[in-house]
Amino acid sequence: MPPVAVLAVVAALAACGTRLPESAFTTNPPGPAPASTTAASGASDVGVSATAIRLGLIVSKTSPLGAETFSGPMYGAEAYIQAVNGRGGIDGRHVDLDVCDDGSTGAGNTRCVKKLIDNDKVFAFVGNSIYDYAGASYVNERAVPDVGGEPIGNAYDQYRHLWSIYGTSSPRDGVIGWSGKLYGGTEVYRYFKTSLGVKTAAVVGYNQADSLRFANLTATALKIEGYTVVREQLNFAVPSWDAAAIDMKSRGVDIVFDALDSAGNVNLCKAMDAAGVHVKAKAVTVQAWNETVRTDYRDAAGCRNVLYATATTRNYMDTDAPAVAQFRREIKAAFPEREDKLSMWELEGWASAQWFDDAAQSCGQALTRTCVEAYLARPTPYDGHGVLAPRDFAVEKTPGSTAHNCLFAAKWTDSAYGGAGGWVSSTPDKQVACFDVFNVPYSP
Repeated sequence: MPPVAVLAVVAALAACGTRLPESAFTTNPPGPAPASTTAASGASDVGVSATAIRLGLIVSKTSPLGAETFSGPMYGAEAYIQAVNGRGGIDGRHVDLDVCDDGSTGAGNTRCVKKLIDNDKVFAFVGNSIYDYAGASYVNERAVPDVGGEPIGNAYDQYRHLWSIYGTSSPRDGVIGWSGKLYGGTEVYRYFKTSLGVKTAAVVGYNQADSLRFANLTATALKIEGYTVVREQLNFAVPSWDAAAIDMKSRGVDIVFDALDSAGNVNLCKAMDAAGVHVKAKAVTVQAWNETVRTDYRDAAGCRNVLYATATTRNYMDTDAPAVAQFRREIKAAFPEREDKLSMWELEGWASAQWFDDAAQSCGQALTRTCVEAYLARPTPYDGHGVLAPRDFAVEKTPGSTAHNCLFAAKWTDSAYGGAGGWVSSTPDKQVACFDVFNVPYSP
């Protein structure tokens, strides 16, 4: 698996945005759950008894890309469930969580899916973070709700029983997106243009198919937003970081976007510092919005201090928001050794478990998969008690040329937080910023 395999994550997240409908939408109804018998024991569906709920979580933890690449949501979900059990469970039921590491392979994923559904009889999934979701069709066939999973691939825009942490307006009728097309808004590029006044953007990528695909999409969206675009294409086998940096400097680049892996981003930043490239922003994705930038970029402090990240999730550093403060307390209680590995993906895994909790609480003692999915499919946008920009699953039959999308943004600053450094929210009043933007179609 090449390092740029992680670009699948970047490409999937490029299309993420909060789409609050401006035209006729219809609610995506949940499909029927497999038949189950309500017994005198208090069981109301598969994986539910009078005293317990059994959930599953699949994570691609064992990976050539490193154990931390996809595991953040797992830690967040585990922390939430530990805390909810400490509060007496969900409506009096203890939550049992079965975790399966699929080894980042399709075969391993299928094995985990069938083990958890057929053998362990889980009621639902939470906090999934899967590199190759080969078992997605089986999850859907068995009508097992997958609540708040990270959409690393395209399965969450294909199957109706998969409910992404970001929401989606695609039909999820078995075909990816709309007849194989997905749409991404230009809100990230609009945000930087309006907040920083940037005009000339470099798009840096490898001469490799996945990298080129995402670099082309980024360049197209930037041009639609009125940027002058400078393309830097690097040889994947022997990338010339210094040459790219020198060219960016000579052409007056003031913001950098990339279609690179994590190591490539660090190497690019080192070359930029060495060449004296001074930009207003080096944009990274939500996956890179984490604590490890302080060590990953230790030899590129200049570039590190212009790193900006965007997401549809609130900054995990903003503990003045009650739900974020709750996350920080619960993640520290569950995993005190991970304070230097905090990430937005951990917060999103925590939020996925919270989303399931809210859905299950709405059902009371009559907890069923159908009831949980009815809550997820409701037209009222969900904001995770302030952690998430509002999102829903209202189906857009035909995507328009524009969209109303929202985001949070933050900048890494070494001098922040009493000199400890960290991510400082850069949207006004630390709140979500929304824009009416262009909707760009692309092929996954």
